[in-house]
Amino acid sequence: MPMRGRRSPAGRTACHPSYLLGATFMPEPASPSARLLHVVAILDFPSVLVAKAAAWLILPMMASLVYEVIARYWFDNPTIWAYDTTYMMAGSLFMLGSAYALRNGSHVRADFLLSYLPPRWQALVDVLLYVIVYFPAMALFFWASYKFAGQSWAEHETYPQSPWMPIIYPLKTVMPVTIALLFLQGISELIKGVWTLKHNTPFQKSE
Repeated sequence: MPMRGRRSPAGRTACHPSYLLGATFMPEPASPSARLLHVVAILDFPSVLVAKAAAWLILPMMASLVYEVIARYWFDNPTIWAYDTTYMMAGSLFMLGSAYALRNGSHVRADFLLSYLPPRWQALVDVLLYVIVYFPAMALFFWASYKFAGQSWAEHETYPQSPWMPIIYPLKTVMPVTIALLFLQGISELIKGVWTLKHNTPFQKSE
């Protein structure tokens, strides 16, 4: 006659492995499908690629600063180009990395109250703000910055406040490029928010 273990309050027999280990059956948290992760990865890719490429600007920027300091204080021969070069590269680095920062949740957020809410409610706030505020603002900024950069290219604009008078239209071109990256990354974040809203679980993206 087969041996029967005693029944536990949860309905499992005493000889069941999970009962012996003192474990309880918990539903596994939902995870995004491979197809959804692939779509998100495609949307995230431009932000990651551009940010990592723009990060190399830190090297010539630092080299310009070091050269300026040495030339100014050791040889009493300051340059007329170091300041303009460094602020244009720093500005480009800051703008081109903003979409990557959005992807990684690195932007400043006033979430001291939002962090106490369940993931579903946090996602609901994010989704509403993306739809009502973020995307309309990005569309407006793209239109304005595109015209701004286009006019600068048409006039071959230089920076008159500098004695070096460098061309300024490449820097102004970074503005609509940045807005386009932010818009694309916003679509990715909206998809993640909708998924979290449905499953009440933070979206776990793969690196």
